[in-house]
Amino acid sequence: MSYDDGPSMFQDQLAEKVRPFIDLIDYMRSIGIDKELPLPTIAVVGDQSSGKSSVLETLSGVALPRGTGIVTRCPLLLQLCNDRTVKWEAVISYGGKFRNEFDDPSEVVRHVEQAQNSLAGKGVGICEDLITLKITSSTVCDLSLIDLPGITRVAVKGQPDDIGAQINHLIRKFIKEKRTIILVVVPCNVDIATTEALKMAQEMDPEGTRTLAILTKPDLIDPGAEKNVLEIVHNKVIFLNMGYVIVKCRGQKQIDENVSITRAIEEELEFFQNHEHFRSLLREEKASTKCLANKLSNALVNHIKKSLPQMSEKIKEQMGEVKHLLSKLEGGPPLEPAEKRKYLIQVITDFNEQITQLSKGDIIVEENLFVLMRKEFAEWMKCLQNDKSNYHKVVQQVVDEYDQKHRGSELPGFSNYRVFQHVVQKLVAELKNPAMTTLQTIRDMVQKQFDHLSKECFKNYPYLHQVSKRNIETIQEQQSNIVKERIVEQFEMEMQVYTQDEIFNKIILEEGEIAEDKDKDTRSKYPGLLKAYYEIVVQRLADQVPMMICYFILKQSAKIVCSEMLDLLHRDDTDNILQEDSEIGQYRAKLLAQADRLILANDKISSV
Repeated sequence: MSYDDGPSMFQDQLAEKVRPFIDLIDYMRSIGIDKELPLPTIAVVGDQSSGKSSVLETLSGVALPRGTGIVTRCPLLLQLCNDRTVKWEAVISYGGKFRNEFDDPSEVVRHVEQAQNSLAGKGVGICEDLITLKITSSTVCDLSLIDLPGITRVAVKGQPDDIGAQINHLIRKFIKEKRTIILVVVPCNVDIATTEALKMAQEMDPEGTRTLAILTKPDLIDPGAEKNVLEIVHNKVIFLNMGYVIVKCRGQKQIDENVSITRAIEEELEFFQNHEHFRSLLREEKASTKCLANKLSNALVNHIKKSLPQMSEKIKEQMGEVKHLLSKLEGGPPLEPAEKRKYLIQVITDFNEQITQLSKGDIIVEENLFVLMRKEFAEWMKCLQNDKSNYHKVVQQVVDEYDQKHRGSELPGFSNYRVFQHVVQKLVAELKNPAMTTLQTIRDMVQKQFDHLSKECFKNYPYLHQVSKRNIETIQEQQSNIVKERIVEQFEMEMQVYTQDEIFNKIILEEGEIAEDKDKDTRSKYPGLLKAYYEIVVQRLADQVPMMICYFILKQSAKIVCSEMLDLLHRDDTDNILQEDSEIGQYRAKLLAQADRLILANDKISSV
């Protein structure tokens, strides 16, 4: 038989003070709070053939998968709930979706094996996904523990060569948590110091403050070795703060003879009562499965009590973090059509206000746009200034070589004005390309910041972001073409070589370029006159080009973008316009679910 429906062997330890704390952790795990923080639990660790399955079936009252090699292939959370009104019922769940209820204890093995095959595949592989088996009965103790795969060293047929390393990694993942009690199962008939399970426990819990060891198979001890076992149980060999308990569970012979678990527990008690060396351990509460159940329940409850303040603090801390993350996300569009339209108006208005403020320099996006533009316009000014030396050199060269290369039909001492006019025109025209380069650089700056603003304002709404980005690019291209035309026009006007006489004379006086000369030779004055004129050209271009770029590329572009975005309000497909990014929606739902879990957990802790 795999189940006995007789009276519970553990009812005297089912104190009312135990149940609320066990229920608390089971509840928190059921709402998924273990995704947020590690919960106090008991993890069962043992080498293969250590008797681990026998201990668990004695505690649970049902047979679990047995056999040689790896039997436990997934972590199994065994939740035992005592309810005097329930004969026996169980729920198995795994994979986040599958859940099955049943009331036949003999079906446990089939359901567990089916779950393991589903998660780890058929065969002998393992999986880190958790299987939860909740058993409610009048014959079980209140307890929750996780059974982990047995430690192995050699891969069998069908297993990967690193199966041992995989199992070690899985076990360490569970027992490294400070809130986990490590329940180490060790046979009495082996050298305890050499067992891999205890070594691993010592590594994860070097001070032994959260490790409890179970010694199994006391009936297989060689005669004369009882004294050594007693020294281990009395904590004289390897000290563990939580100590040792020795148990005798059903062996294979009893299973073959169909001995019930209840009868096996009775025989266990008789074994220790009649044992010459071990009967004293009953009085010391260091022997029997009943003693183990009491010890585990009390240890887990005390562990939970000890962990509650830190858990409460951690939950509150995480609630603050989740609220902060949610505050960064908009609540999403309303469901009512009228409210949704108002929401769309607000979203577009916010964007328009920000892009207008950006065009005025009232807000900064990534970097200060006006600082960046001033730097680029300073480069444009530097280009104009650097070109002066070449301009003066060419003009002086024309003067020096005039008679040899440029003189036409004019008499000696006279000069052809057209010659010098052409020189000025040619040199000024060469500044057009740098002006166009400045335009492109500023356009890239402005478009980048407009795009960034669009991405931030419409990060939850792909359609609005796509439309605004397309509008920005189109408008920037249009405005850029306008500025190009204006620059071309500006340089065509510069070909006139013109300025007001008053302005020209003022620059000549300021620059002091032409000294008083009584000679009739006026040609020597040309370099100074032309240098003065170039200063006027520089002043015109130094301001005119940046002003055109700022006006059309920044100011007008922002204004037109706002107008285009407002046109969306005349459309009827508000739902399509406000369609949220699926990832954003999923992320918000995830945070809201996390917040709900944390609130429920906090309330539950407060109620205990």
